[in-house]
Amino acid sequence: MAGLLAPPYGVMESGCSGDRMPDKENISNNSFVPVSKHQTKKSLIESPAKSHLRCLSQVPSEKILRAGKILRNAILSRAPHMIRDRKYHLKTYRQCCVGTELVDWQMQQSSCIHSRIQAVGMWQVLLEEGVLNHVDQELTFQDKYLFYRFLDDEQEDAPLPDEEERKESQEELQDTLLLLSQIGPDAHMRMILRKHPSERAADDLEIIYEELLHIKALSHLSTTVKRELAGVLIFESHAKAGTVLFSQGEEGTSWYIILKGSVNVVIYGKGVVCTLHEGDDFGKLALVNDAPRAASIVLREDNCHFLRVDKEDFNRILRDVEANTVRLKEHGQDVLVLEKSHGRTSSHGASSSHYKYKVMSGTPEKILEHLLEMIRLDSQFSESDAALEDFALMHCVFIPNTQLCPVLLAHYHAQALQGSDQEKLDYTLNNKRRVIRLVMQWAAVHGDQLQQEDVPVAFLEEFLVAVSNDAESIPALRDQLAELERRVKRHTEDASVSQKKHKVLLRQFSMGDEKLQKRQPIKSIDEILLKVYCCDHTYTTIRVPVAASVREVIGAVADKLGSAEDLLLVSLSSAGEKVIFKPNDVSVFSTLSVNGRLFVCRRDQLDSLTPLPEQDGSSTARWLVLS
Repeated sequence: MAGLLAPPYGVMESGCSGDRMPDKENISNNSFVPVSKHQTKKSLIESPAKSHLRCLSQVPSEKILRAGKILRNAILSRAPHMIRDRKYHLKTYRQCCVGTELVDWQMQQSSCIHSRIQAVGMWQVLLEEGVLNHVDQELTFQDKYLFYRFLDDEQEDAPLPDEEERKESQEELQDTLLLLSQIGPDAHMRMILRKHPSERAADDLEIIYEELLHIKALSHLSTTVKRELAGVLIFESHAKAGTVLFSQGEEGTSWYIILKGSVNVVIYGKGVVCTLHEGDDFGKLALVNDAPRAASIVLREDNCHFLRVDKEDFNRILRDVEANTVRLKEHGQDVLVLEKSHGRTSSHGASSSHYKYKVMSGTPEKILEHLLEMIRLDSQFSESDAALEDFALMHCVFIPNTQLCPVLLAHYHAQALQGSDQEKLDYTLNNKRRVIRLVMQWAAVHGDQLQQEDVPVAFLEEFLVAVSNDAESIPALRDQLAELERRVKRHTEDASVSQKKHKVLLRQFSMGDEKLQKRQPIKSIDEILLKVYCCDHTYTTIRVPVAASVREVIGAVADKLGSAEDLLLVSLSSAGEKVIFKPNDVSVFSTLSVNGRLFVCRRDQLDSLTPLPEQDGSSTARWLVLS
């Protein structure tokens, strides 16, 4: 959730200007001015209007203030009827817009706005900073028949834009909408987090849950726990550096996660002992141990944002989790985090084991070490082991093959350092059998992919030689050796054949023959020929990797066209629907509809894009050139 919380000014503010603390070097033991706990919690949940008034007292950022002015001037230029006096329940509201009309208008102005929810988030950005205000000081923007007023219209007889301002609004409108579309999702998230937990809809909870997946402090928690947290988390914000969140010796009432900013951890007599940053958490110890706060927490910078879990919810959701969590530390750092869970029950209802431990997080080496220790040797090799299969499928996320292969070889040759001779022999045999089993599962899962990489093929050959040598003196390895030989032979032969194939392959994607070539997976390093069209329906052909980003595609087109202008890459359907790709999007050709085409243009040319004549009808075949 990096960058999640740009300022909702005034929400959960506490203290006054006198609450500001000195820099951390000058903090003393008697300089803290604690926050009133009752005041803070009520200001978030029970008094949104009051919180919003404090929001308006802050000065909006120049960037958002300018965005609001551009949108107001554009509305007055293109649809002046939207801003007018309105009557409701015998009361007149001056110079107002309607929420639904604002959403409708915004969606008509740019193809980068794909849904009404996205538009709501964009207007919420302005509402948070007081550039757009609800007439009754509500804190959230809603796609309803509710009245909103631009900051400029708060004045009596607000001036209309002159010709120069109208021209500027036309020129800057698209850039302004693009800016708001980028920061709108974060504002929408804050809007959801400000809701009372009981008011959050299922879609709200899903959005919160997806954001929780990216928070470092929650990485070791299970999916179930994260989903429960999504329903109870409360958003808290403090505007001033030096505000004391809680003081040493107080009763622990909440657990905090830092979303934006940083805090100092201060202990009486020692001063600042450490600083916590975005993604870190604090306050858990007092809740788990039911003890007073062991330190004071002081805001290190202005405008800090937190997620808060109150004690009752923490005890219900997390206390058992923390009690059942086992952490392996090395040099003061967690290298493996396990969570205890009840074992599986047999068909007769008896538990097969009292407890099992699930890996929640850890370093790649420790996760692999733990997995090898947990592999069962009493089961048939044809039976799938869930943990083994999961690792074989997902290891590339945290440890690529180039690192995995030497680590596996090192584990295979590992020797016991302690114990009797028989214990050392037993350890060596069981360790080798476990590694062999993991290697065979890994090779089975990644078969075709391994043929494209030199390191895995070389590793399999070296590993087979090592197992063959050991099998001469350890007969118990011979059963596994036969299966390992078959798998390694197949992979090395396929790899040899693959290297002899032509470097450039021509593939036909059609409803016709499938006899041209043996099927092979498309790799990210393969190259593709793309036709990219211009506004006048001329095109240029470029050659880029399958996994090329939009930025790379645009760069290749610009080089061919000799253009130095800022270009957009757009998908245009036969119905004229446009989708603007983001610079970091990859493999965008795979997202095209049956008759979709890729276009490049300047932003001011978007409205002039029209489908090609050939897009009006079904395409019989597609040719892609891969290498």
